[in-house]
Amino acid sequence: MKIEANAKFIITGDSVTDCGRARPYGDGNGALGSGYAMMTAAALDAVYPERHIHVVNMGQSGDTTRELKARWQHDVLDLKPDWVSVMIGVNDVWRQYDRPHHPEIHVSLEEYRASLTELVTATLPSLSGMVLMTPFYMGQEKEEIFRKTLAGYGQIVRETAEKYGLVFVDTQAAMDAYFAHYTPYAMSGDKIHPNHVGGMIIARALLKALEFDWNH
Repeated sequence: MKIEANAKFIITGDSVTDCGRARPYGDGNGALGSGYAMMTAAALDAVYPERHIHVVNMGQSGDTTRELKARWQHDVLDLKPDWVSVMIGVNDVWRQYDRPHHPEIHVSLEEYRASLTELVTATLPSLSGMVLMTPFYMGQEKEEIFRKTLAGYGQIVRETAEKYGLVFVDTQAAMDAYFAHYTPYAMSGDKIHPNHVGGMIIARALLKALEFDWNH
C-alpha cells in the first residue's frame, strides 16, 4: 500500500468530499463527514492500524478550482501533509449551466488545467505522493451536454496525473460500472451528490489506486 506509516493524508475537493465534515478542520472522530473521506479513513485505520495514517477532510461545498486554489495555502500546505488527494471540477462545469448569465464565475478548460498544474507543482516538492480523481456525473447518456463537457475536465485530470507521475483515479468509470445495474436516481436526485453507496464506490476506487490490500 502506497501510503507510509505516520503519514498525514489530506483529502480535499467540493461537496462530494465535504459531506458535512467539521469546521475548521475535518480531523478526528466524527469530524470527517459522511462520505468517501470518512470511509477511506475507516478502511485505512481498520486494515492498516499499525501505520497510524492520519486522514483530514478539507472538502468545501460549492468550490470550483478557483476557490480551491484560493484556500490551498491555509487548507492544505499549512497543514503539512505527506499525501494529498484532490477531486474537483463538477462545479466548474455546473456554473456554466445553472448560471449561464454569469460568465465571470465560469471556469474554462484552460483555467482548469492551469489551476490544477499550479496546485500540483506548488505541492509536490513537500509530498510523498498525490492523488488526482476525476469529477463525475451520474447520468449515463454520454452525449448529454453536462456529461460531455465534464468529460473534458476529467481528461485534463488524467493528463495532469500522467505528466507529473501522480496516482490517478477514474471516478467516472467506477460510477459507470455501478450504473450498469441501477438507474442514477437510485443514488442521487441531481446525479451529482452520491448517497452512502456512492461514497463507498469512490472510497473503493481511491483505495484501489493506492494499492490497498483488504487481506493485509
